Amino acid sequence: MVRTSVIGCGNMGSALLTGLWKAGGHSVIACDLDPDALAAVADYCDETTDDVSRAADADVVFVAVKPDIVEAVLSELDLSPDQTLVTIAAGVPTSFVEARTDARVVRIMPNLAAETRDMAAAATGDLTDEVRELLSDVGEFVEVEESQMDIATAVNGSGPAFVFYLIEAVTQAGVAGGLSEEDAEILAAQTFKGAAETVVQDDRTADELIDAVCSPNGTTIEGMEVLWDSTADEAVTEAVVAAERRSKELAEDFADE
Repeated sequence: MVRTSVIGCGNMGSALLTGLWKAGGHSVIACDLDPDALAAVADYCDETTDDVSRAADADVVFVAVKPDIVEAVLSELDLSPDQTLVTIAAGVPTSFVEARTDARVVRIMPNLAAETRDMAAAATGDLTDEVRELLSDVGEFVEVEESQMDIATAVNGSGPAFVFYLIEAVTQAGVAGGLSEEDAEILAAQTFKGAAETVVQDDRTADELIDAVCSPNGTTIEGMEVLWDSTADEAVTEAVVAAERRSKELAEDFADE
């Protein structure tokens, strides 16, 4: 069994802890200075602590804290070359972390769907079989180059918020048409979930899947004509680009470190 610790039990850290607990077969320590944060995840780990040195006693150490306190956390961690440090901080380069630890370093950008084991993550660095197994247990991941982490941050790290926005738009259209808020949200969310799973499982491209559900003179193609004539795709692209730009700006804070 891989001994794992998660330092930082905020949104992402707690999502990771919950997903690993649901997967089963993991020994996990949760570490945070906030007693309320530890109380919130106590049921999803073997141990909680506010002592970083205790969290360092693990095979794989996840650092899931805000970028501006990564350096402070690293300064308290004394890890060996046999251990792996996995950093989850937007804009913090692998090189910055490597200069401050003797451990193997992996940088990942996951998302909150780790909680339901539906995470999408991008990873770079010295991935071991142990890390691959941990990531696979909470979702899907791809290995990318360090130079691609900013765009990956925008696509899968920020992407859930963009999807939530679209689900809300479809939900409210349903409400406007007479559905209850609850029914409309269930239908919209499950439709996005099913459509996403189809893209993952099907060999056809998204465009080919659109064609498959657009019967001539049917309801779907009528709606698609509105989208095709709009700039909705441009707005989504601009949102991704803006998120990527912000990730690059965060990285600049560490460029001279």
